[in-house]
Formats: sequence, C-alpha cells, structure tokens
Amino acid sequence: MHQIEIRDSSPISKVLIVFKTVRLLLNFKYKFMHFNYFIGTDVSKGKLDIAVYRFKELLYHKEIVNELKDIKAFIKDLLKLEGFKLSEAVFCMEFTGIYNNLFVYELVSQEANIWLEPASRIKYSLGLIRGKNDKLDAIRIGKYAYKNYDEVRLWTPRRKVVDKIYHLITLRNRLISTMNMLSTPLNEMDLFVDKLVKSMCSKLSNRSLNSLKADIKKVEKAIDKLIMEDTELSRLVKVITSIPGVGKQTAIGIITTTNEFKDIKDPKKYACYAGVAPFSRESGIFKGRARVSHMANKKIKTVLHMAALSAILYNKDLKNYYERKVAEGKNKMAVINAVRNKLIHRIFACVKQNREYENSYITTLV
Repeated sequence: MHQIEIRDSSPISKVLIVFKTVRLLLNFKYKFMHFNYFIGTDVSKGKLDIAVYRFKELLYHKEIVNELKDIKAFIKDLLKLEGFKLSEAVFCMEFTGIYNNLFVYELVSQEANIWLEPASRIKYSLGLIRGKNDKLDAIRIGKYAYKNYDEVRLWTPRRKVVDKIYHLITLRNRLISTMNMLSTPLNEMDLFVDKLVKSMCSKLSNRSLNSLKADIKKVEKAIDKLIMEDTELSRLVKVITSIPGVGKQTAIGIITTTNEFKDIKDPKKYACYAGVAPFSRESGIFKGRARVSHMANKKIKTVLHMAALSAILYNKDLKNYYERKVAEGKNKMAVINAVRNKLIHRIFACVKQNREYENSYITTLV
C-alpha cells in the first residue's frame, strides 16, 4: 500500500498531497477496475474459439468461423449483453501470425482493447494442466487475462507501411532459407562427391538459385522504396545505422519488432526479447553460469549476432573490448553476446535522444 509522507502543513504541501492521492487512485482504478469483461480467444486458420468472462465468471463459450461476417456477427451479439461496454472489455489471444488478422483488425475498427501474448507466456503461467482442446484453450486464455489484468499490455497496431515491411522481411527470410537449402548441400559436395556429379547438380540448380537471388534483390528494393517514402522510417534507419557495425537489415528488423519503439521502449526488455540478456542460475549453494534464455525471437537474435561480428571488425572500441575480454579468458560467445547487448543499448539511446551515434558523446546532465 502506498503511503504519502506529510512533511509540513503549508498550502503547497497540501495541494501536492491531494495531487499524489488522486494520481494513486487513478492508477489503482486503471489497474484494477478498468476492465469488467475478459474475452479469451483461441485462434486457428479455420475457426475462433471464444470464452467470454465477466470478471472470473465464465458467461459462455462460442465457436465461430474465422471469417469477417462471422466475426462481425459475434461482436454484434456481444454488444447485446446486458451491461456490456466494449471499452470495459479486453480481448486476449495468443499471437498466431496472420491467422488472427481478421479478428484483430475488426476489433481495431471498433476501438476495442486488444491484448496479444506469446503462447509460451500463457502456457507457463497456467501451472500444471490436464487435457487440451480449442475450447479449453480459449477458457484458459480468458482466465489468464482475468488473473493478470493488472499487467495488461494493450496491443498497438502497426502503421500500414510498417506492416508491409514486416511481411516483406518475412518473405525475404523465406527466400534466403530456400536458397540456403539448395546451395549448402551443393557446397558440401566438394569434399564427398565426384566432381562430375557435383558439376551436374550445380548446373541443374543454377537457374533456381539465380531466380531466388533476383527475387531477394527485388524484395530488398521494395523495402528500400517504402522506407525512402516515409519520413519517420527514414529518420529511424539513419539514426540506427549511424552506429558502426549496424546495417540496414538490423535497423529494419528492430524497427518492425519494436513497432517503431512503441511496444518496447526499454533496451533491457528488448535484450530479453531477443535472447541476449543472461539470467543467473542459482539454487542453495549451487551457482551456475548465467545463460541466455531459449524463449526469444531467434530471427532477430541471428541478425544481432551478425551485427556484433561486424562491429567487432569495424567498431574500434567494441573490437578492443572483445579482444581484452577474450585475453582475460572469457568465453568468446559470452563476449559476443555482451557486444550484442551493447549494440541494443546504443540503438535505443540514439533513438530516444533522436541523434546519430557519436563515439565521444558526452551526456549533458540537467
């Protein structure tokens, strides 16, 4: 419980006490009284299983087809519930890529409160559970929303241009993966397969590999065009890529995964999201080495890893840091991870202060 210390009885002090009391009450109301309805949704390609709670009471469960007309009909029926207000409801669901798009963007058009959570966060919060089906999952998501609504993180939709870039990046990653599936075995043939056979395989797959390379370049040009046409994205990319070792692909990846730094504003939280933050492992007298968690965005972690390797080569202070730590006997991968962490903090600092990176920057204290 918050306590307000009274230092004197002057009029100014009394006004400050009233102001602090009102602010605490408003915070309390937002955290604990803002939502009356908790709607858990299990999303799949063909259908939506929806569990509607009023506080901790399950009102009903409904299964609908994952199509716009059925979604509109469900929301219309929901608004007919006695005492129901859309502003007092939160729609909680797991993030499932494109499958929840119809539901989510219809809710956005209705100005509803949306809470998207990683499936792992919901799963591990439920403790020991038995049985699993779509109806149960929807009910469990609704319960999760009610139990954790003081920690609600309302989802902010991406701008259309950022959403386009996000899907183009996904396409680029798929094209690169497909190209690697073809090229890696061909490169490995040199050591283990007859040269004539290897030459034949290379010739037969050249057309596909060249087409994939051309498509990747087209996607990258489309992304560059969208960035150049948008003032805010151009600014962010310029600021982020001013840091030695950080390229355009790293900048775009961070911009899209943070939703232009709206969803994640804290570099420590982003380091955790990217699987860069190490966590200690201790129990009683046992003290294990701190390790990063496997619950992370592996794609952005890979992008940051490549940026760290580049920074070690071309960023003088990070190169010196890496060489010094390795000379001290530190594990190389642990030092590279520390470099990734440093890059994240530099990126967030430059974006927050809206300035390009300066190696000799001195913070001005106000």
